Amino acid sequence: MSSNIIPKEQLSAYQRWELNSLDGSAEGGSEKNAVALPTAAEIENVHQQAYREGFAAGYQEGKGKADDELARLSRLMSALDDALNRFDEELTQSLLSLALDIAKQMLREALRVRPELVLPVIREAVNSLPQASQHPHIKLHPDDAALVRSLMEDELNHFHWKLVDDSRVKRGGCKVETVNSEVDATLEIRWERILAGLGREGAWLE
Repeated sequence: MSSNIIPKEQLSAYQRWELNSLDGSAEGGSEKNAVALPTAAEIENVHQQAYREGFAAGYQEGKGKADDELARLSRLMSALDDALNRFDEELTQSLLSLALDIAKQMLREALRVRPELVLPVIREAVNSLPQASQHPHIKLHPDDAALVRSLMEDELNHFHWKLVDDSRVKRGGCKVETVNSEVDATLEIRWERILAGLGREGAWLE
């Protein structure tokens, strides 16, 4: 029967294995396997670097959000300015329309109460002719013509102005005609000129 035990003499050709000391002092193994721990300064440096990197990343992210918010607020302000400008324009036009309506009503009432207001209209129309001495024909509403004949008899005779009754001409206006010229001073035309000067369009309606 064979034996598994090897005699001591037969081990001379092999290196004998021995258990190292448990404190790791055998053959300098402690120096090779030792782990270098970071110092407090190194840990603080790592902490500061991580803080700076995190702060920079957070700053960029926050700045990007702030820029986006500023852009959004800028668009809102621009839209608000546009809305206010439109409101101002609409309000201005509404007030202008109201003022013109009031002026028209006041003019109608003034002509009704003081029909003699047609006199300066006639004088201005005649004076605007290139040559006032061309014996103009003045077309007036029949009621205005009767009034003018009674109030301007001397001027009519002196300047040889001829009055022509024309029911198509509304009270308060006139047309002055000569051989070579014509001046339309009717209410409709004068009103249109006023509106044109204000950049508006419209007609004089009774």
